[in-house]
Amino acid sequence: MEIGISTFVETTPDVHTGEVISHAQRLREVVEEIVLADQVGLDVFGVGEHHREDYAASSPAVVLAAAAPQTKKIRLTSAVTVLSSDDPVRVFQDFATLDGISNGRAEIMAGRGSFIESFPLFGYDLKDYDELFEEKLELLLKLRESEKITWQGGHRPAIHNRGVYPRPVQNPLPVWIGSGGNPESVVRAGLLGLPLVLAIIGGSPLQFAPLVQLYKKAAAQAGHDPSKLPVASHSHGFLAESTEAAADLFFPSTQQVMNVIGRERGWPHYDRSSFDAARSLKGALYVGDPDTVAEKIIMLRKEVGITRFMLHVPLGTMPHQHVMRAIELLGTEVAPRVREEIARWEQAGGQE
Repeated sequence: MEIGISTFVETTPDVHTGEVISHAQRLREVVEEIVLADQVGLDVFGVGEHHREDYAASSPAVVLAAAAPQTKKIRLTSAVTVLSSDDPVRVFQDFATLDGISNGRAEIMAGRGSFIESFPLFGYDLKDYDELFEEKLELLLKLRESEKITWQGGHRPAIHNRGVYPRPVQNPLPVWIGSGGNPESVVRAGLLGLPLVLAIIGGSPLQFAPLVQLYKKAAAQAGHDPSKLPVASHSHGFLAESTEAAADLFFPSTQQVMNVIGRERGWPHYDRSSFDAARSLKGALYVGDPDTVAEKIIMLRKEVGITRFMLHVPLGTMPHQHVMRAIELLGTEVAPRVREEIARWEQAGGQE
């Protein structure tokens, strides 16, 4: 069972002061967070790609590369790369470069993205939303198969027997498929034999169990071994010494972010009762003391089949020292408990 962190490197106004941290400061802070995550024994750190004012990371590979020489073991991934509006050649080159700097610890999490700002920014039409992703994923996978490539599609100039460099340390460079729970995307990942990441940020995580089974069924039908395909989750959460402290610290920025996005997307108002309901054992928020969060992650592994858990923290702007403490608690207290219990469960015959 792998445990790690994901972040969107947010720069929303501070809930209490109204101050907005600069992109530069937040980027430096997230490098410190990656280094700490490695030091406390976490397995993976993911940085998401966005192209709007309230997010500082438009180039996850650059952010991760800044931390790579300062870390030793932690895997470094995008979370996600908005592949539909990017050039797969540059994506491959960027992460192959990161793979070299980190000596084989880079990963790509490819997805459509839940925001659309990058499409007009890079000159793409939203009517091609699905077609763009399918075509560019095909090219990305071909790029990691061989040094030289010949390829032709409908949204990018053809490539005729060209080499693409640098080559990564890992062969192949890992590519995961990020999904918000769309059955078609889950099936696509299974048919391609690619690892799957589910964004579990609402409702009950247990509702995702049928999607994991659908993914494994598709993989088996395509001739892949489902037992060798990891399934990850990305979920909001926060840790403190007590559950009450964790909830009180995490709620203000969470409410702010959820209501800003909610106004854009027509969601109902997010209040403390919604937040507290999501903190329940079967809710999608992983907020509490180490025992509480560990219990929920263990349930996710046993009941849903998740083999990599990524805690998304912070949600909105929070004091850097609080975020660092949450990462420390996840690595030093939660991760060992989860790994020990899952190892015991698997040895006793636990099934995925």
